[in-house]
Amino acid sequence: MRYTIQQITTGEEEVILRYRERTPEVERICSFLQGKQQRLRGWKEQQLILFEPEEVLYIESVDGKTFAYTKQEVLQTEYTLNRLEQLLTGINFFRCSKSMIINIDHVERLKSLPSNRIEATMRGGERIMISRTYASDFRKILRGGDGNE
Repeated sequence: MRYTIQQITTGEEEVILRYRERTPEVERICSFLQGKQQRLRGWKEQQLILFEPEEVLYIESVDGKTFAYTKQEVLQTEYTLNRLEQLLTGINFFRCSKSMIINIDHVERLKSLPSNRIEATMRGGERIMISRTYASDFRKILRGGDGNE
């Protein structure tokens, strides 16, 4: 998606969004402009915590439970991994294995491994394996594609 940012000295501020198709990315931008930013819900020590998706380093499903990992804490969510994948489409989240979604914005380093896998080191130091099933789509995203080409 191409965009132009322009500072003006007079006149009214305005945002114009032109699109051919209402994609998840366009939906996310519209929600942001309308003040409907999505917050996620998670539980820690029997307390409900609302958090921004951008805070999440990665999300993992273990034994039928889904956990969101931030820099500060681990929160159990009520969402399934599939539902989170739908909710987070267009916000730089990527399904990297059958049981994990990573936030691309928090990837610090990448290392190619044998068998077409990729090791991603997150800002918190965690190492996450991008399985060979998802590695080619991840490489497309890194090259500027959408991974669905």
